[in-house]
Amino acid sequence: MMEDYRFELRLAEEVDIPALHALIEASVRGLQAGDYTPAQIEGALGTVLGLDTQLVQDHTYFIAEAYPGDASMPPELAGCGGWSCRKTLFGADRGPGREPELLDPASDAAKVRAIFVHPRFARRGLGSKLLARVEAEAIAAGFNRFEMGSTLTGVPLYRLRGYVETEQLAVPLPNGETLPVVRMVKQATSRA
Repeated sequence: MMEDYRFELRLAEEVDIPALHALIEASVRGLQAGDYTPAQIEGALGTVLGLDTQLVQDHTYFIAEAYPGDASMPPELAGCGGWSCRKTLFGADRGPGREPELLDPASDAAKVRAIFVHPRFARRGLGSKLLARVEAEAIAAGFNRFEMGSTLTGVPLYRLRGYVETEQLAVPLPNGETLPVVRMVKQATSRA
């Protein structure tokens, strides 16, 4: 039986960065293992799969906190995710293909970035909740299209949410492995 939690989203702050790194690592190790080898996971953590702190600085990265039914218990970090008004498609601070230039909302797609859920809170709709918030925020900033570099694990969720696969990428990792990533796109259906 799943414990009852209420989830709330808030903007991530600099002070949250160490906890976000831990959450992302737990998510990757716990939820990606069915789609990637241990060597791919080790090579991708902190480079392809990780936190881009620029999103925290840009105020476009969110934390999902889980509040237990027992009000005396503190909230737990349950998930995170964001969007970017910069050209970088995916990756952490040390990731490949960093492009910090700003996007033009009139012609470019907002980049959906780094959505991760802690394994304890998986399959409770939290990924969808984060994605909806990210899309709404990007629409409010003037974007009407979205683009992402999805893990293989994330593709089914994003398909359900209207994203279409456009390209398969094989991203080289520092340990000599490559990580399959799927470029996906979506047109916004309405303005927030």
